Amino acid sequence: MDNRTSVRDFLVSRRSRITPEQVGLPSDGRRRVAGLRRGEVAGLAGVSVEYYSKLERGDLAGASGSVLEAVARALRLDDAEREHLFDLARAANGSSQLPAPRRTRTVRGWQPRPSLQWALDAIHDAPAAVGNGRGDLLAVNHLGRALYCDLYADPSVPPNFSRFTFLTEAARRFYTDWDYYADMTVAMLRTEAGRNPGDRALHELVGELSTRSEEFRRRWSSHDVRIHITGTKHYHHPIVGDLTLAYDTFDLAGQPGVAMTVYTAEPGSPTTAALRLLASWAASQPGVAANIA
Repeated sequence: MDNRTSVRDFLVSRRSRITPEQVGLPSDGRRRVAGLRRGEVAGLAGVSVEYYSKLERGDLAGASGSVLEAVARALRLDDAEREHLFDLARAANGSSQLPAPRRTRTVRGWQPRPSLQWALDAIHDAPAAVGNGRGDLLAVNHLGRALYCDLYADPSVPPNFSRFTFLTEAARRFYTDWDYYADMTVAMLRTEAGRNPGDRALHELVGELSTRSEEFRRRWSSHDVRIHITGTKHYHHPIVGDLTLAYDTFDLAGQPGVAMTVYTAEPGSPTTAALRLLASWAASQPGVAANIA
């Protein structure tokens, strides 16, 4: 994951998706490249063509926050893409003038504090899980373990959502829209790669998935990024069937790079009844009910 290559490919991919009409520019119909030309992006950002070309060659060293903001506006980057651009710039030069990143990486072999596991266990009626930007599932409560029981099918492999999504058949059954979740998984990994380019465990994971999954390789090359905070997920659980779960993710203060996600169902909905059934099933399965922190 060479920084200059990541910068170049990301900026080119964002420029190629914008039409002149979208930014109020005339289209002469004789374009040799998709999207905007470099000069058009430079004009929209208020920088010289030479300077923008330097940025697009992968050289973000010395780029100020105001220039990066101008480029983000010109390319119509969303919040996740803007943060990714700033992450790439931090990796290029570590400039203290840039806003601090939201999160830092977790170390290999991270373990939850006992009090964190107690907090998870105190949540009785909703699945709750703690994870990191690599997709490692680090700690769960009893319903979280039951919800993601397929991730624990092979006890010799630490549970990881990215490996589960691309390397197991169970994922295509569990995710009702597998392509959507596959896109989201890769976008989150790409975001983490920009945030923590020196994370060796992340490099190893991306290398493994690139080697073993053509579906992953194709998505990785798109350079899409995503911030994963709140929304709704649809699952097909092997025991209780279809589930529609709202989720909210909270960064944990004092736990760098780690966040807790709590999944809830609309009161009175079929999913609420399914979660009660799932809890009953989990209680009858010692291997599922046990804490795995």
